[in-house]
Amino acid sequence: MGGLGRTCRNRPGGGDGGVRVAREGGAGIKDVAREAGVSVGTVSNVLNKPSTVSEAKRRRVLDAISELGYVPNNAARQLKAGVSRAVGLVVVDTSNPFYGSIALAAEEAAEEQGLGLFVANSHRRVSKEQYYLSQFEQQRARGILVTPGAADLSQHRAVAARGTRVVLVDSVEPEPDFCTVSADDFHGGRLAMQHLLDLGRKRITILGGPGHYRQIGRRRAGALSAAEGAGVEVEYVEPPEMSILAGRALGEQVLSGPDRPDAIFAMNDLLATGVLQSLVMGRSLEVPSDIALIGYDDIDFCESAVVPITSVRQPAEELGREALQLLEAEILEGEAHEHRDVVHQPRLVVRASTAGRAAL
Repeated sequence: MGGLGRTCRNRPGGGDGGVRVAREGGAGIKDVAREAGVSVGTVSNVLNKPSTVSEAKRRRVLDAISELGYVPNNAARQLKAGVSRAVGLVVVDTSNPFYGSIALAAEEAAEEQGLGLFVANSHRRVSKEQYYLSQFEQQRARGILVTPGAADLSQHRAVAARGTRVVLVDSVEPEPDFCTVSADDFHGGRLAMQHLLDLGRKRITILGGPGHYRQIGRRRAGALSAAEGAGVEVEYVEPPEMSILAGRALGEQVLSGPDRPDAIFAMNDLLATGVLQSLVMGRSLEVPSDIALIGYDDIDFCESAVVPITSVRQPAEELGREALQLLEAEILEGEAHEHRDVVHQPRLVVRASTAGRAAL
């Protein structure tokens, strides 16, 4: 989904096998209303709040727009109204299905409100995150949803102080200057480790992520708290990135060592997928009898993997949808608005990579 952009539908002109030439100056909204046999207000609702108009009327208006070659002047409407209909979303990694699910849910929620959503990928680079914040602000976006990769939120605060609302998605800690929606990563890490401990695993390796990823730090803290409570020492390995290829390389490295673990907790599902590949490519080890494997995020691939992967499920769809709702609430409430911190609890989805055939 990298670099994708989603907008509300604007239908280009056309008809009768070609473009119909409208009156001089172009067709206006009154012409569309007359052609469709509806009021100007109905045309406006089709353009701005399509969910409030019946399917039959919406179709007549869209057909009239197409027939007349009417092009809504969004810039003029937004300038007059003082607010844009476009929302920006900056995510840290669109190649990760977890963030793709957040974007899709936010897009669907925006569309229900008659809004458009534009998605930018920071590639986990703070400089790109700051660049897209600036771009969305300059384009007068209605608001910006951000999955923050940066620990320093000073630019986010500056953007918000200048009047562009900012909502943090998948943020680690509550932030007094923003609405936030997140999942409890500490609890998720603890869930994963406790599951492995309950299975009797004693030699556990954690595959984490680059140290500045705050979510990974919370998952690690939760996992270590469970391990320490059970008196079990774990090995922590920090990969340079959290990808399938990195997981495969780390899997080979860990499994070829002198003290092979009996369980691996990978802190995202891409790493877990890579580890699984390293296990099934020529090694005489079985999952989970020799090595139990657990991931994090519960992306779709976990269920369809050659050995279905146990994973900590994050409510990605709820995060995306609620972020958009928090943004709209902040805009509508104006000065009376009070920032809210919404925290969802992750849950463990047990599959064959830890439970064996019993989970199939």
